[in-house]
Amino acid sequence: MKRTIVWPDLQCPYEDAHVVRNFELFAKAFKHDSVVTIGDEIDLPQISRWTENTPGWYEQTLADDRDHTVDVLWRLTQYAKEAHAIRSNHTDRLYNVIMKKIPAFLSLPELRFEKFMKLDELGIQFHKEAYPIAKGWIAIHGDLGGLNPNPGMSALNQAKKAGVSTIMGHTHRAGRSAVSEAYNGSVRRVLHGVEVGHAMNVKAAKYVSMPNWQQAFAIVTEIGKNVQVDLIYVEKDGTFLVHGKRYGRPR
Repeated sequence: MKRTIVWPDLQCPYEDAHVVRNFELFAKAFKHDSVVTIGDEIDLPQISRWTENTPGWYEQTLADDRDHTVDVLWRLTQYAKEAHAIRSNHTDRLYNVIMKKIPAFLSLPELRFEKFMKLDELGIQFHKEAYPIAKGWIAIHGDLGGLNPNPGMSALNQAKKAGVSTIMGHTHRAGRSAVSEAYNGSVRRVLHGVEVGHAMNVKAAKYVSMPNWQQAFAIVTEIGKNVQVDLIYVEKDGTFLVHGKRYGRPR
């Protein structure tokens, strides 16, 4: 049996610190083998195209945000035998701004995202493409396709394109959906799409007013050819139920 925790979008330094602390306490107590962070671990607002030519473009907080994110990643991955991170639109910002402004700097190894975020030091393997998280399942960030406002449907659309069940982030929504392919009364294949929500402090998301977002994460259990994906919703008080047991401390 292999158990994998899939952490949602964190977008440090805008993460919900209370929920992240409860995630850490859960990871310490839960017997798991692997951890996957689904992308957008760091927000990088300083180098976003949305802040270009605004006061935010000149903020000298990038190093602090990076170091803070590294600390959060260590706290959430230290209890697993292996850890993985998925590329995402926010983590692409480092490459995009260098390519646009100073492309010669791309040759500097310390500016590669993996090196910049100290993933090697943390023991986290970085995946630029879809990561095969379990038999018949892949993990992606989810920013490279169209989005559906209904939780789970964006992931299901990605699953249909890939031909395998898909776990993704990006939408900040938590939900799942499935589709069965049948012929002559016999089910040939069932595809699942799971969106793992977010762990962001919604009050820090000043670019949306009333977002249809849900805090959550996922647990993938693989036993032989069988794969079970449990979507764990975070309650308003920051706690959550896993297999009948409540974890975390209330706000």
